Amino acid sequence: RGSGPAVAQLGAIARQAGTPVSLHGTGGAWMVADVAADANRFEAAAYHSLDRKVCNTLNVCCIVRERAQELVPVFLRALQAAGERRKGAKLHVVEGCERYIPTAWRDARVTVARAEGEREEPLVERLAEGDLGREWEWEETPEVSLMIVEDAAQAVDLFNRYSPRFAASLISQDAQAHDRFYAAIDAPFTGDGFTRWVDGQYALNRPELGLSNWEHGRLFARGGVLAGDGVFTVRARVRQTDLNLDRNPDTAKRF
Repeated sequence: RGSGPAVAQLGAIARQAGTPVSLHGTGGAWMVADVAADANRFEAAAYHSLDRKVCNTLNVCCIVRERAQELVPVFLRALQAAGERRKGAKLHVVEGCERYIPTAWRDARVTVARAEGEREEPLVERLAEGDLGREWEWEETPEVSLMIVEDAAQAVDLFNRYSPRFAASLISQDAQAHDRFYAAIDAPFTGDGFTRWVDGQYALNRPELGLSNWEHGRLFARGGVLAGDGVFTVRARVRQTDLNLDRNPDTAKRF
């Protein structure tokens, strides 16, 4: 349980010994804003998904090109606001998508809180598409990747190819788009708002021994929440009505 190379190494050792394991070795949630995304909902969902770094923190955001001119500034505003309640912000933009980022952001530098201490870095850095699966292990500075996609279907393909297949959220007012998203995305946790709900105790009010992604397939058909009170073949899907849900309500921004 947990994320990082230590868990992945322990899982690999177990597999070599012939022991099946359900790994939660890599985290990082994805969020997709499609053509029918509500801007206010998108901003709130992004902001409330970046309150602290844990496995269900927003790690990759995909915005459809048709709405990019409008929604990229909304996303940047949410990221900036999240940084104001922590310590700055850091953005990685997939190569080819830089033109949607304002020059002021691309030219800026920021003080980033790293495990080894504070250091000055560019606010925006380019990222290869193949690195979308990298989980940003930030300390106090919210760090996230951004990619502009042609449509939600492309975002799903990227998620299924590069992500740890853990948690995904679609921001859209189109009910059929949500049905297509749920049917196509290979994730045990899907939703329509902030990503931080992915927690057995928070979402289900039940004991949680751990969370399982589907990075290496489902073990014994277990669902995403590993609990001591049952084994079920389930996926968890949330429909959020309150845009201001936040795991840290004392510092939450109201939308």
